[in-house]
Amino acid sequence: MIIYGKQIVLYVLDNHPHLIEEVFLSKEIDKKLFTRFAKLDKKIHKVDNQKAQALAKGGNHQGFFLKLTPVGYTDLKEFKKMNFILVLDGVTDVGNIGAIARTAYSLGIEGLIASNIKTVNDSGVIRTSSGALLDLPFLVHPRSADLASELIDCGFTLIGATMDGVDLKKYGKIEKTDKVALFLGSEGEGISPKVAKKLDLKVSIAMEHEFDSLNVSVAAGILIYNLKR
Repeated sequence: MIIYGKQIVLYVLDNHPHLIEEVFLSKEIDKKLFTRFAKLDKKIHKVDNQKAQALAKGGNHQGFFLKLTPVGYTDLKEFKKMNFILVLDGVTDVGNIGAIARTAYSLGIEGLIASNIKTVNDSGVIRTSSGALLDLPFLVHPRSADLASELIDCGFTLIGATMDGVDLKKYGKIEKTDKVALFLGSEGEGISPKVAKKLDLKVSIAMEHEFDSLNVSVAAGILIYNLKR
């Protein structure tokens, strides 16, 4: 798995050096930083711009690349032991998933599940999360309705963000001992109907001006912050 970009590369170097298999550089870097890469005792490749563009598939690589050991997903049974998890229902955009992972990790969410999809671009999500996904338990689950049922069976209260939900301000905060799964749907489709029927509580974010909806990653931050504060 290849990741690229200076910020994410340095994050992995600082926090997860054991995942690094190879280093690729397409620009000169200062001696101190190069020494840190050298201490990994891994292959360091100097590549030309054409090779760099190919590795990044046209993305903004800033001259920094890492080949990482594939990161495995967390088993669902581990999520069932948690208290506050976030479930994305049909969210497919790599940028949104990454941004949500970054916010979720920062605000203390214990785990993130991307449901109702079959696969995600792991390297893309790690990059767009600025590395947060390497520290946040993560799982891809193909069937959101089945997942919801399993979570109910092990004691989770299901809260979902919907257009017809109660104003978030009217709902009390989540206590640390509560077992809660917060469901967020895609901006286009929202939470799937089968999942919506299983929700214990529907919440919404009151708008000052009439507008269709917020970006799902922005909505995630507002909901998590207000439910936890």
